[in-house]
Amino acid sequence: MTDDICWLTATELARGLRERELSAREVVAAHLDQIERVNPAVNAIVTLLPERALEQAAEADRLLAAGAPVGPLHGIPMAHKDTHDTAGIRTTYGSPVLRDNVPEADELIVERLRAAGVITLGKTNVPEFAAGSHTFNPLFGATRNPYRPDRSAGGSSGGAAAALACGLHPLADGSDMGGSLRNPASFNNVVGLRPAPGRVPSHPTTAAWSTMSVPGPLARTVADVALMMSVVAGPDDRSPIAISEPGAVFAEPLDRDLTGVRVAWAPDLGFPVDPVVRSTLEAQLKVFEGLGCVVEQARPDLTGADEVFRALRAWQFDLSLGGVLDRSRELLKPSLVDNIEQGRRLRGTDLARAEEQHAKLYHEMRRFFARYDVLALPVSQVPPFELELEYPGEIDGVPQHDYLEWMRSCYYISVTGSPALSVPGGFTPDGLPVGLQLVGRHRGEFGLLQIGHAFEQATGFGLRRPQVLDG
Repeated sequence: MTDDICWLTATELARGLRERELSAREVVAAHLDQIERVNPAVNAIVTLLPERALEQAAEADRLLAAGAPVGPLHGIPMAHKDTHDTAGIRTTYGSPVLRDNVPEADELIVERLRAAGVITLGKTNVPEFAAGSHTFNPLFGATRNPYRPDRSAGGSSGGAAAALACGLHPLADGSDMGGSLRNPASFNNVVGLRPAPGRVPSHPTTAAWSTMSVPGPLARTVADVALMMSVVAGPDDRSPIAISEPGAVFAEPLDRDLTGVRVAWAPDLGFPVDPVVRSTLEAQLKVFEGLGCVVEQARPDLTGADEVFRALRAWQFDLSLGGVLDRSRELLKPSLVDNIEQGRRLRGTDLARAEEQHAKLYHEMRRFFARYDVLALPVSQVPPFELELEYPGEIDGVPQHDYLEWMRSCYYISVTGSPALSVPGGFTPDGLPVGLQLVGRHRGEFGLLQIGHAFEQATGFGLRRPQVLDG
């Protein structure tokens, strides 16, 4: 029964709890049992609060028995990303600098999830200060890939994605600047959505006007991502870029006829992609054709995306972490120190040039989506790589010079502001997951989810369970 409960979708769990076919106590207990059995093999959840979770579950059951009004995620257990502040719960950001940090207030996305009835299990592992797409840090070590424990789980929401893949919880929160929702979704065979900036508002943040880093959802199905979006999206006057449209739009049905939908397939955007990733995804183009789509090979011109991303990212790192560097340089990993110092070396002309090109990239995508409905491309340029590496040293024979370069398939998209969805796209011949990235029009998340849902239903790749569950 425990195993059955842990593989129910969040949508099924929410319905079962509302109709009292399940109790919150048995749902939470089942997931705690799964964590006890499986988490030691993957190191996905790094702070666990079993007694607190069971107390919250008992209260959730009491409210249901009393017929009280409850939220759409009432009784569903979650662990929160360890870079998301949680009131009264240790939040370390994967750094020795904050090993004993206990925030006084919830971050906005956590606030909304708890208001919707989520029960907090604990926190999920991250790279130090979420820097990089490989989850390891000096406090908790590395998160292992559930499909091959000697491989990376991606990052920075790597603990969240690995936990989903193992049935440790049915929904997860994360954040994405250069791919931190999409890369771990790809590596762990789950679904991750980078929403348009402001769709899921951020608070508190030192860069309230920035469009670079966005919070968002991870789940095992597109429908569950939509369910979570219905809760975490929507306006909030604490965020100056919050989109005014309410999150309720994401509660609408995802089923849609894709006849005539124009899909642009881009095997790359001008950078190397591992041939096994390319061939795995190219084999899926026939799925879109079978759904009635018109598929063409085409890609937008994203010249300048690298310069824009690196400049704005470095500036934001200095803004948010410059004080940490001044106080605790010796406690930060060298690559993080280098990123902050890059921000300090920027001149006004560097930022001016980046912002000018940033605008051009937006208009290039606007024109591209006048011709196509969705852009399809790899999420990650490589399959999950060896756990002991900081980043892949080469892709298809081309050297990668730092821990960002191999992530261009995600961060080129980040700087356009377009929403992007990672859905399970197949497996390499040796069983490693490969994610398909679907990119939509400006603020077009719901249509993107509909397309991703149709692809997911036609393929069933997300149903394949990971190797680590076999013991």
